Amino acid sequence: MQTSKAKAPIPLDPNLQVTMFHPHANLGDEVNHNIVQSEIEGGVFLADLQPQTVLKIHTQHHCYTAVFLGDNQALIWGHPEFCPRPVPVAIAGSTWGGTMLKVRFLGRGMRLEFHHPAYRTPIITSPIREINERRPRQPQTSKRSFVSH
Repeated sequence: MQTSKAKAPIPLDPNLQVTMFHPHANLGDEVNHNIVQSEIEGGVFLADLQPQTVLKIHTQHHCYTAVFLGDNQALIWGHPEFCPRPVPVAIAGSTWGGTMLKVRFLGRGMRLEFHHPAYRTPIITSPIREINERRPRQPQTSKRSFVSH
């Protein structure tokens, strides 16, 4: 009969700082719940993306591809009416379906909101089901050495 040895606990980094949202007394329960839920579900802050990062954004009804250009700018396509081909847009962020916006954030369970140049009002998608990220390739450094004559 084998006995299992207890595993030693993984030491925590004393410099590690984790910040979580704390419910705010001036916000309603539903708003506080939605903010906490967005942290649980996960997502992407635009500030954390490198230019040329490609995002596959699967919503309830469509699959969008977005090439992040920097700041809040992107090329996006994947909707048969609004963006069947790549269109430059400004990503506002994500909403829970109401007027409250989590700025420059794409979150699972939330709706992507972006400004399309051909429409006066923002485009709001169905709820995001999944977000996949493909980071841009880093330039390959040449291992060849050049000899000058």
